[in-house]
Amino acid sequence: MEMSTESGEAAAIEALDGAEWMGHDLKVNKAKPLENCSGGRKSW
Repeated sequence: MEMSTESGEAAAIEALDGAEWMGHDLKVNKAKPLENCSGGRKSW
């Protein structure tokens, strides 16, 4: 999901981070841009 403002983004993160969904705790943080790579999956 893309947010239109930084304050909306912060509010969504604060509201959802740590919330429970279907018996699981959610971890929500700001997305980072993808790095360019030459094909294949990136392994971390």
